[in-house]
Amino acid sequence: MKPAFESVHTSGNTSFVVRKFKEKAFSAPFHYHPEFELTWIVQGNGKRYVGTHMQNYTAGDLVMLGANVPHCWKTTGSPETDSVSIVVHFRKDFLGAAFFHAPEMNQVLQLLQRSNEGLHFTGNTAYLEQQLKTLLTEKNAAKKLLLLLGLLQLLSAHDSYEVLQQQTLYADLSVTDKERINRVLAYIVAHFQEAVALPDAAALVNMSTHAFCKYFKRITRKTFVEAVNDYRVDFAVKQLVETDKSIAEIGFESGFNDISNFHKTFKSRLSRSPLNYRNTFKMD
Repeated sequence: MKPAFESVHTSGNTSFVVRKFKEKAFSAPFHYHPEFELTWIVQGNGKRYVGTHMQNYTAGDLVMLGANVPHCWKTTGSPETDSVSIVVHFRKDFLGAAFFHAPEMNQVLQLLQRSNEGLHFTGNTAYLEQQLKTLLTEKNAAKKLLLLLGLLQLLSAHDSYEVLQQQTLYADLSVTDKERINRVLAYIVAHFQEAVALPDAAALVNMSTHAFCKYFKRITRKTFVEAVNDYRVDFAVKQLVETDKSIAEIGFESGFNDISNFHKTFKSRLSRSPLNYRNTFKMD
Protein backbone atom coordinates (compact mmCIF):
# COMPACT_ATOMS: atom_id res chain seq x y z
CA MET A 1 0.00 0.00 0.00
CA LYS A 2 1.31 3.42 -0.97
CA PRO A 3 0.30 6.49 1.03
CA ALA A 4 -2.05 8.47 -1.17
CA PHE A 5 -0.87 11.85 -2.41
CA GLU A 6 -3.42 14.51 -1.52
CA SER A 7 -3.68 17.67 -3.59
CA VAL A 8 -4.77 20.57 -1.38
CA HIS A 9 -6.51 23.24 -3.43
CA THR A 10 -6.76 26.91 -2.48
CA SER A 11 -9.27 29.30 -3.99
CA GLY A 12 -8.16 32.14 -6.21
CA ASN A 13 -8.02 34.74 -3.43
CA THR A 14 -6.39 32.67 -0.65
CA SER A 15 -2.88 31.31 -0.11
CA PHE A 16 -3.82 28.81 2.62
CA VAL A 17 -6.83 26.69 3.53
CA VAL A 18 -8.91 26.40 6.72
CA ARG A 19 -11.70 23.83 6.64
CA LYS A 20 -14.13 22.10 8.96
CA PHE A 21 -14.86 18.42 8.38
CA LYS A 22 -17.96 16.70 9.76
CA GLU A 23 -18.34 13.02 8.99
CA LYS A 24 -19.82 9.91 10.53
CA ALA A 25 -16.25 8.61 10.58
CA PHE A 26 -13.06 10.22 9.30
CA SER A 27 -12.58 8.83 5.80
CA ALA A 28 -9.20 10.18 4.63
CA PRO A 29 -6.77 7.34 3.83
CA PHE A 30 -3.13 7.23 4.95
CA HIS A 31 -1.83 10.13 2.85
CA TYR A 32 0.70 12.94 2.53
CA HIS A 33 0.98 16.35 0.89
CA PRO A 34 3.57 19.14 0.55
CA GLU A 35 1.58 21.45 2.85
CA PHE A 36 2.07 21.82 6.59
CA GLU A 37 -1.02 20.70 8.47
CA LEU A 38 -2.60 21.68 11.77
CA THR A 39 -5.50 19.45 12.85
CA TRP A 40 -7.78 19.93 15.83
CA ILE A 41 -10.26 17.16 16.66
CA VAL A 42 -13.39 18.94 17.85
CA GLN A 43 -15.37 15.73 18.33
CA GLY A 44 -14.63 12.03 17.93
CA ASN A 45 -12.10 9.39 18.93
CA GLY A 46 -10.02 6.66 17.35
CA LYS A 47 -6.41 6.05 16.33
CA ARG A 48 -4.01 8.58 14.86
CA TYR A 49 -1.25 7.43 12.51
CA VAL A 50 1.77 9.66 11.82
CA GLY A 51 4.52 7.91 9.88
CA THR A 52 5.04 4.71 11.87
CA HIS A 53 3.73 6.28 15.10
CA MET A 54 0.31 5.16 16.27
CA GLN A 55 -1.67 6.65 19.17
CA ASN A 56 -5.24 6.94 20.39
CA TYR A 57 -6.92 10.31 19.97
CA THR A 58 -9.96 11.92 21.56
CA ALA A 59 -11.72 15.28 21.29
CA GLY A 60 -9.22 18.10 21.84
CA ASP A 61 -6.40 16.34 19.98
CA LEU A 62 -4.21 19.05 18.43
CA VAL A 63 -1.42 18.02 16.06
CA MET A 64 0.91 19.83 13.66
CA LEU A 65 2.64 17.98 10.82
CA GLY A 66 5.41 19.06 8.48
CA ALA A 67 5.39 18.71 4.71
CA ASN A 68 5.10 15.20 3.23
CA VAL A 69 4.61 13.44 6.57
CA PRO A 70 2.18 10.53 5.94
CA HIS A 71 -0.77 10.49 8.32
CA CYS A 72 -4.43 9.76 8.95
CA TRP A 73 -7.02 9.77 11.72
CA LYS A 74 -9.17 6.62 11.87
CA THR A 75 -12.46 6.60 13.77
CA THR A 76 -12.92 3.44 15.83
CA GLY A 77 -16.04 1.59 16.88
CA SER A 78 -19.55 2.62 15.85
CA PRO A 79 -19.80 6.25 16.93
CA GLU A 80 -23.21 7.64 17.83
CA THR A 81 -22.10 11.18 17.01
CA ASP A 82 -20.25 12.66 14.04
CA SER A 83 -16.47 13.09 13.95
CA VAL A 84 -15.58 16.77 13.58
CA SER A 85 -12.23 18.42 12.89
CA ILE A 86 -10.82 21.81 11.90
CA VAL A 87 -7.82 21.56 9.58
CA VAL A 88 -5.37 24.21 8.35
CA HIS A 89 -3.09 23.66 5.34
CA PHE A 90 -0.33 25.99 4.16
CA ARG A 91 2.95 25.72 2.30
CA LYS A 92 6.21 26.92 3.81
CA ASP A 93 6.61 29.47 1.02
CA PHE A 94 2.98 30.68 0.92
CA LEU A 95 4.24 34.15 1.94
CA GLY A 96 7.41 33.91 -0.12
CA ALA A 97 10.50 31.72 0.20
CA ALA A 98 12.30 34.08 2.61
CA PHE A 99 9.44 35.09 4.91
CA PHE A 100 9.95 32.54 7.71
CA HIS A 101 13.71 33.13 7.58
CA ALA A 102 13.33 36.73 8.73
CA PRO A 103 14.84 37.27 12.23
CA GLU A 104 11.43 38.12 13.65
CA MET A 105 10.10 34.71 12.56
CA ASN A 106 12.91 32.62 14.03
CA GLN A 107 10.72 31.02 16.71
CA VAL A 108 8.04 30.12 14.17
CA LEU A 109 10.69 28.72 11.81
CA GLN A 110 11.86 26.41 14.60
CA LEU A 111 8.24 25.28 15.06
CA LEU A 112 8.00 24.43 11.36
CA GLN A 113 11.24 22.47 11.53
CA ARG A 114 10.11 20.53 14.62
CA SER A 115 6.81 19.67 12.96
CA ASN A 116 8.67 17.41 10.53
CA GLU A 117 8.64 14.92 13.41
CA GLY A 118 4.96 15.49 14.16
CA LEU A 119 3.93 17.54 17.20
CA HIS A 120 1.08 16.67 19.55
CA PHE A 121 0.27 19.73 21.68
CA THR A 122 -0.63 18.93 25.27
CA GLY A 123 -1.47 20.82 28.46
CA ASN A 124 -3.84 23.78 28.31
CA THR A 125 -4.63 24.26 24.61
CA ALA A 126 -7.99 26.02 25.01
CA TYR A 127 -6.58 29.38 23.85
CA LEU A 128 -5.12 27.71 20.75
CA GLU A 129 -8.44 26.06 19.97
CA GLN A 130 -10.24 29.39 20.33
CA GLN A 131 -7.81 30.96 17.86
CA LEU A 132 -8.53 28.12 15.44
CA LYS A 133 -12.28 28.66 15.70
CA THR A 134 -11.83 32.39 15.08
CA LEU A 135 -9.56 31.63 12.11
CA LEU A 136 -12.21 29.33 10.62
CA THR A 137 -15.02 31.89 10.79
CA GLU A 138 -13.12 35.09 9.88
CA LYS A 139 -14.32 36.40 6.49
CA ASN A 140 -11.81 39.21 5.90
CA ALA A 141 -8.81 37.78 4.02
CA ALA A 142 -6.21 40.12 5.54
CA LYS A 143 -7.47 39.52 9.08
CA LYS A 144 -7.52 35.78 8.40
CA LEU A 145 -3.85 35.87 7.38
CA LEU A 146 -2.90 37.80 10.53
CA LEU A 147 -4.85 35.31 12.64
CA LEU A 148 -2.89 32.43 11.10
CA LEU A 149 0.44 34.13 11.80
CA GLY A 150 -0.72 34.83 15.34
CA LEU A 151 -1.69 31.18 15.77
CA LEU A 152 1.72 30.01 14.54
CA GLN A 153 3.39 32.36 17.03
CA LEU A 154 1.25 30.97 19.87
CA LEU A 155 2.07 27.41 18.84
CA SER A 156 5.79 28.21 18.70
CA ALA A 157 5.64 29.52 22.28
CA HIS A 158 3.58 26.59 23.63
CA ASP A 159 6.14 24.50 25.49
CA SER A 160 3.99 21.47 26.29
CA TYR A 161 4.06 19.04 23.39
CA GLU A 162 4.91 15.48 22.45
CA VAL A 163 7.19 14.62 19.52
CA LEU A 164 5.49 11.81 17.61
CA GLN A 165 8.55 10.57 15.72
CA GLN A 166 11.72 10.90 17.78
CA GLN A 167 13.91 10.39 14.71
CA THR A 168 12.48 12.26 11.77
CA LEU A 169 12.81 10.59 8.38
CA TYR A 170 12.06 13.73 6.42
CA ALA A 171 14.57 16.44 7.15
CA ASP A 172 16.92 17.19 4.26
CA LEU A 173 15.54 14.38 2.07
CA SER A 174 14.90 14.88 -1.61
CA VAL A 175 11.35 14.62 -2.92
CA THR A 176 12.21 11.23 -4.44
CA ASP A 177 13.56 9.89 -1.14
CA LYS A 178 10.53 11.16 0.76
CA GLU A 179 8.18 9.41 -1.65
CA ARG A 180 10.17 6.17 -1.44
CA ILE A 181 10.27 6.13 2.36
CA ASN A 182 6.58 7.03 2.54
CA ARG A 183 5.74 3.99 0.42
CA VAL A 184 7.75 1.70 2.70
CA LEU A 185 6.31 3.20 5.90
CA ALA A 186 2.79 2.77 4.55
CA TYR A 187 3.60 -0.85 3.70
CA ILE A 188 4.75 -1.46 7.30
CA VAL A 189 1.62 0.18 8.72
CA ALA A 190 -0.65 -1.88 6.46
CA HIS A 191 1.06 -5.27 6.86
CA PHE A 192 2.87 -5.38 10.23
CA GLN A 193 0.36 -7.96 11.55
CA GLU A 194 1.24 -10.28 8.68
CA ALA A 195 4.45 -11.72 7.29
CA VAL A 196 6.26 -8.58 6.08
CA ALA A 197 8.41 -9.49 3.10
CA LEU A 198 11.67 -7.65 2.46
CA PRO A 199 11.50 -8.29 -1.33
CA ASP A 200 8.00 -6.76 -1.43
CA ALA A 201 9.23 -3.62 0.35
CA ALA A 202 12.20 -3.39 -2.03
CA ALA A 203 9.89 -3.76 -5.02
CA LEU A 204 7.85 -0.76 -3.85
CA VAL A 205 10.85 1.47 -4.53
CA ASN A 206 12.15 -0.51 -7.54
CA MET A 207 15.35 -1.70 -5.85
CA SER A 208 17.08 -5.00 -5.41
CA THR A 209 16.87 -6.42 -1.89
CA HIS A 210 20.55 -5.73 -1.24
CA ALA A 211 20.38 -2.13 -2.51
CA PHE A 212 17.17 -1.50 -0.56
CA CYS A 213 18.69 -2.71 2.74
CA LYS A 214 21.62 -0.32 2.38
CA TYR A 215 19.35 2.51 1.29
CA PHE A 216 16.83 2.05 4.12
CA LYS A 217 19.57 1.87 6.76
CA ARG A 218 21.19 5.05 5.42
CA ILE A 219 17.92 6.99 5.49
CA THR A 220 16.40 5.73 8.75
CA ARG A 221 19.51 4.69 10.73
CA LYS A 222 17.94 1.28 11.37
CA THR A 223 17.46 -1.91 9.38
CA PHE A 224 14.14 -2.73 7.74
CA VAL A 225 13.60 -5.59 10.20
CA GLU A 226 14.30 -3.25 13.13
CA ALA A 227 11.76 -0.74 11.78
CA VAL A 228 9.10 -3.45 11.43
CA ASN A 229 9.78 -4.83 14.91
CA ASP A 230 9.76 -1.34 16.42
CA TYR A 231 6.29 -0.78 15.02
CA ARG A 232 5.12 -4.19 16.21
CA VAL A 233 6.43 -3.56 19.73
CA ASP A 234 4.78 -0.11 19.80
CA PHE A 235 1.48 -1.78 18.88
CA ALA A 236 2.00 -4.48 21.54
CA VAL A 237 2.68 -1.84 24.23
CA LYS A 238 -0.66 -0.17 23.52
CA GLN A 239 -2.43 -3.54 23.69
CA LEU A 240 -0.74 -4.39 27.00
CA VAL A 241 -1.83 -1.08 28.53
CA GLU A 242 -5.29 -0.71 27.02
CA THR A 243 -6.64 -4.29 26.95
CA ASP A 244 -6.84 -7.43 29.09
CA LYS A 245 -5.79 -9.72 26.23
CA SER A 246 -3.32 -12.48 27.01
CA ILE A 247 0.38 -11.96 26.29
CA ALA A 248 0.29 -14.66 23.63
CA GLU A 249 -2.73 -13.12 21.90
CA ILE A 250 -1.08 -9.71 21.87
CA GLY A 251 2.13 -11.20 20.46
CA PHE A 252 0.30 -12.81 17.56
CA GLU A 253 -1.85 -9.72 16.90
CA SER A 254 1.33 -7.62 16.80
CA GLY A 255 2.71 -9.70 13.94
CA PHE A 256 5.01 -12.08 15.84
CA ASN A 257 4.30 -15.66 14.74
CA ASP A 258 6.59 -17.02 17.45
CA ILE A 259 5.92 -16.08 21.06
CA SER A 260 9.50 -16.62 22.18
CA ASN A 261 10.62 -14.20 19.47
CA PHE A 262 8.00 -11.71 20.70
CA HIS A 263 9.39 -11.90 24.24
CA LYS A 264 12.98 -11.61 23.03
CA THR A 265 12.30 -8.63 20.75
CA PHE A 266 10.15 -6.85 23.34
CA LYS A 267 12.75 -7.28 26.07
CA SER A 268 15.64 -6.16 23.86
CA ARG A 269 13.80 -2.93 23.08
CA LEU A 270 12.25 -2.09 26.46
CA SER A 271 14.54 -4.01 28.87
CA ARG A 272 11.64 -5.89 30.41
CA SER A 273 9.23 -8.68 29.49
CA PRO A 274 5.70 -7.94 28.22
CA LEU A 275 4.19 -9.23 31.47
CA ASN A 276 6.57 -7.14 33.59
CA TYR A 277 5.76 -4.07 31.48
CA ARG A 278 2.01 -4.60 31.99
CA ASN A 279 2.37 -5.17 35.73
CA THR A 280 4.62 -2.14 36.17
CA PHE A 281 2.17 0.05 34.28
CA LYS A 282 -0.73 -1.11 36.49
CA MET A 283 1.29 -0.32 39.63
CA ASP A 284 2.11 3.25 38.50
